Amino acid sequence: MQQVQAVIARTKGSPVEVVTINVPDPGPGEALVKVQACGVCHTDLHYREGGIGEDFPYLLGHEAAGVVESVGDGVTDVAPGDYVILNWRAVCGECRACRRGQPQYCFNTHNAKQRMTLADGPDAGTELSPALGIGAFAEKTLVAAGQCTKVDPSARPAAVGLLGCGVMAGIGAAINTGAVTRGRSVAVIGCGGVGVAAIAGSALVGANPIIAVDIDAQKLRTATRMGATHTVDSSQVDPVAEIKRISAEFYEGADGADVVIEAVGRPETWKQAFYARDLAGTVVLVGVPTPDMKVPDLPLIDVFGRGGALKSSWYGDCLPSRDFPMLIDLYLQGRLPLDAFVSETIDLDAVEEALDRMHSGDVLRSVVVL
Repeated sequence: MQQVQAVIARTKGSPVEVVTINVPDPGPGEALVKVQACGVCHTDLHYREGGIGEDFPYLLGHEAAGVVESVGDGVTDVAPGDYVILNWRAVCGECRACRRGQPQYCFNTHNAKQRMTLADGPDAGTELSPALGIGAFAEKTLVAAGQCTKVDPSARPAAVGLLGCGVMAGIGAAINTGAVTRGRSVAVIGCGGVGVAAIAGSALVGANPIIAVDIDAQKLRTATRMGATHTVDSSQVDPVAEIKRISAEFYEGADGADVVIEAVGRPETWKQAFYARDLAGTVVLVGVPTPDMKVPDLPLIDVFGRGGALKSSWYGDCLPSRDFPMLIDLYLQGRLPLDAFVSETIDLDAVEEALDRMHSGDVLRSVVVL
């Protein structure tokens, strides 16, 4: 058992706190990881606000890179000293998705069996719920060994840790879920961290045009730096009409983009994505809706008549063991600008302010560096 500093959300909507927690020694199938960097993600804000569950207190943080300190019995894939990115898809190898050769859709991903707990005060001993089974706003965290993906140790922790959630979600929404390739047009609605990552992924595989849609001029400028060929301020013009117009300039007869990625998670923007895609085109929903939101009212004849596919993207439909090392190689070759996602580096005690900056759109990612 070790005691470390960590950031928790004690109750719904209350400011996060830096506290001392107990971290058990790893048991069978578990790994103890010394965290080097962890990004501040919208998912952490959703946890704090009770948008994901009510299992408070939560140990926040999940976009992380670090070094394995020790492992439990039966762990063979990673060893002490390995540099790893943490992921929340530790595939089981036994569910129907894994057995049919689609482990990226694993229905029974693993987390550590032991719980970390509060160390001090009247609530000492209270079990913590780690965000996405990770809980990496902490000096050290306990995870299932399968949540550790070994990567090249020369990669900067603050940048590559972001593959643990938001950046992978966006890149994967484009190249895995949307199957974006050369000769395809792409529109991305919502240019926060995930949307900009989808743009970077689309640029990586040679899509053209890449149309960024947002109401924030600063986000549209960032989207351009990440590879967008065109920008649309949807507060000023009809984004559906603009996406159709731009796509038709590149491909004769096009009635929209081949792939439209919705990175906001709202019914209104999903409906825009639906009508902004070309016939037989694809809509990818990667923005996370709240539980109260409903699919917008659409004429069923339009769903049938436009053909194509309406997809949701879970974690960019990634398989960490396959995708993380590949993307790290591209990053080290200078072909994937992961450093550009890091707006600032902060200490553990600055997470609350970073959540506010992220919510207001002032940063792509604040990253806690330990």
